[in-house]
Amino acid sequence: MCKRAFLTIIVGVVCCMLTVAAGFAAEKKYSGFLQNYEDLKPGPEGGVKERYLKPGVDFKKYDKIMLDSVVFFMADDAEYKGINAEDMKELSDAFNKAFVDIVGKNYMLVAEPGPDVMRVRVAITQLEPGKPGKSAMTTVLPIGLAFSFLKKGASGSYPGVGKTGMEVEFLDSLTNERIGAAVDYQAGSKMSGMSKWGSAKEAFEFWAGRMKTFLDETHAK
Repeated sequence: MCKRAFLTIIVGVVCCMLTVAAGFAAEKKYSGFLQNYEDLKPGPEGGVKERYLKPGVDFKKYDKIMLDSVVFFMADDAEYKGINAEDMKELSDAFNKAFVDIVGKNYMLVAEPGPDVMRVRVAITQLEPGKPGKSAMTTVLPIGLAFSFLKKGASGSYPGVGKTGMEVEFLDSLTNERIGAAVDYQAGSKMSGMSKWGSAKEAFEFWAGRMKTFLDETHAK
């Protein structure tokens, strides 16, 4: 490969990376589900994008979780904003399963308030279904890895894989006092684009894992 061609590729890669960063910054859209967004701060490395923890709250005392029914908001730029009853049930079941399988292993899930119960409100936002055919085509094209990388750089995600956002609020179940909140968004991987809601289900597992990690840290597990 000649030096000029190599430099051209390097410049293209850098431009793509900068575009990805700009794309993620532009993703900061709120649904209105949370009580407020003013107190959100950047989240920890490898975790959610933004979060709030009420100063002075002893999260260690909350060893039981009361999970509200999940609420869904379609992305403003989704080509189709409708969602049928079967898809809604599939997504609700997938979210509950991820939460039970991951968080429920170590923390009791309950249906009634109590002094040691944290109420969790969750909204799935910016919901956009994947387009399996488009994603699969990208995967099998010659030199598909480089092609897909450039496509991801142009839009902030792989084409056709969908995207998902999340807004969550933590409340004391007895007083309904807000003790924490978080906002995040996840673009699907290439493999998640093989099914319509693959990126959403992938994100559910990630967020359930982050929730468990947070609880483990506060309980020194």
